[in-house]
Amino acid sequence: MTARSVLAGPHVSSSFDLGGDLGGRTALVTGAAGGIGRACALRLAAAGAKVRAVDRLAEGLETLAEQARGLPGTVEPHLLDLTDLDAAESAAAGTDILVNNAGLQLVRPIEEFPPDTFHTVLTVMLEAPFRLIRGALPHMYGQGWGRIVNVSSVHGLRASAFKSAYVAAKHGLEGLSKTAALEGAPHGVTSNCVNPAYVRTPLVEKQLADQAAAHGIPRERVLTEILLRDSAVKRLIEPEEVAEAVAYLCGPAASFVTGTSLMLDGGWTAH
Repeated sequence: MTARSVLAGPHVSSSFDLGGDLGGRTALVTGAAGGIGRACALRLAAAGAKVRAVDRLAEGLETLAEQARGLPGTVEPHLLDLTDLDAAESAAAGTDILVNNAGLQLVRPIEEFPPDTFHTVLTVMLEAPFRLIRGALPHMYGQGWGRIVNVSSVHGLRASAFKSAYVAAKHGLEGLSKTAALEGAPHGVTSNCVNPAYVRTPLVEKQLADQAAAHGIPRERVLTEILLRDSAVKRLIEPEEVAEAVAYLCGPAASFVTGTSLMLDGGWTAH
């Protein structure tokens, strides 16, 4: 299979199955301006939720709001930089569903990894989710119902070279999610992770060049020899596929699912 055919991927319909009615629920999705976050926001709105779409990219949020027109639910753009932790916690107040998705990536050897970037990655991808959960729980506990879905990664359970900050943040997010599950269970609140392998997003597209430089190989070999090396299914996963897993965890069929990690890794962790 060529790198071109892998990048082309399967056909994934842009229409949504409206199963799992979330009418009357308020959801907050971080990193909603693109990629997985955008797909999650649209999927939850398709199920009837009122979605607070959080991102620092105003243009992407505007595009998302346009795409959401006509869906059973609504999408409300919320411009926010998650490094403002107090603002993040405040933004989560009153939410029934919280999807912690925002992330960033830098591929560098540890000895060359900028300490300020390491700090920023952990702030956005671990400390901000903690603050968002902290802000959302009082309302969830008060009504006896809540759904927390943390978009982790196969790197929440496996490590890769040159990704110290990302792997550290995702491993930490797994522990945070399990702790929230144990504390939330008596209050009707579930907390889970979804763990995709490489998703067709701008974040992954950027990694092709970064990984090529880090490994000293041409860009076209990165996908097949690095990114998809450990996956039995030799393609990128689509954002809409991740969004379906998130929607399942938010719906009534998943009320007994908590404290777990739902692998969407094409068989990576089967090794």
